[in-house]
Amino acid sequence: MPWTSVFDGDAPERVNRWLAHRGVCSRREAEALIAAGRVRIDGETVQDPGRKILPGQTLEVRDGDDAAEVVTILVHKPPGLVSAHPEPGQSEARSLVTAERAQDGEIPPPDDLSLPPAGRLDRESRGLLVLTSDGVVARALISPVSTLKKEYQVRVAGTLTPERIARLRHGLYLDGRRLKPAGVFRKGEDRLRIVLTEGRNRQIRRMCELVDLRVTDLQRSRIGPLSLDGLPEGRWRFLTPAERRDLLAVDVPSQGQGSGPYREGD
Repeated sequence: MPWTSVFDGDAPERVNRWLAHRGVCSRREAEALIAAGRVRIDGETVQDPGRKILPGQTLEVRDGDDAAEVVTILVHKPPGLVSAHPEPGQSEARSLVTAERAQDGEIPPPDDLSLPPAGRLDRESRGLLVLTSDGVVARALISPVSTLKKEYQVRVAGTLTPERIARLRHGLYLDGRRLKPAGVFRKGEDRLRIVLTEGRNRQIRRMCELVDLRVTDLQRSRIGPLSLDGLPEGRWRFLTPAERRDLLAVDVPSQGQGSGPYREGD
């Protein structure tokens, strides 16, 4: 789980607290990494679990002996498969990770390697699904304070009026809680591009139902810097080192910070 970043805070901060804020690991896990000698500041191994990092210093988390088990896979999930925990008669997305379905002839990981989804897609939906044994990647994707934008291509039944689109962008409640502002852009007579920074259960389908629209097709095309990038439906590939660096470089704000307004270019 190699990770490197420059501390850009205004005041010294405990290493374990900063790593937790960045979504790299929990504070307790950070202390375990320090104890294992896997954390460095400006090339010096951190030995004190209470060590603070100073503005401008570079912190590095190095690989451990478990590096071979750190695997992240991008799957273009088709409709009909569940993300995880299939019920009798159902199949899960992990079943697609075979040699026959590899995008470029990659050798799949062992069948007994656990690859839970980092964020889910419901059974009827398709698109980008991330399966990972990498706790750092998982936290970057599903941390409750993450502001990663998730982009969806949506087809609906019903009339796309300006009023309905405005309500989708602002003012809707699910389960008694107000939703964060959404990026909602009309792309045709019955098509929308929707960008979210949260992931409530079946959120887009339920949002559309609240404004008398019915989703007939839903594809997740992007999660932060990760995209389908020509990955055919039903195929998979490994996350590249560059993609992992880009993902972990995305700032994770402290709890309570919100996201800014959406623009068409977002």
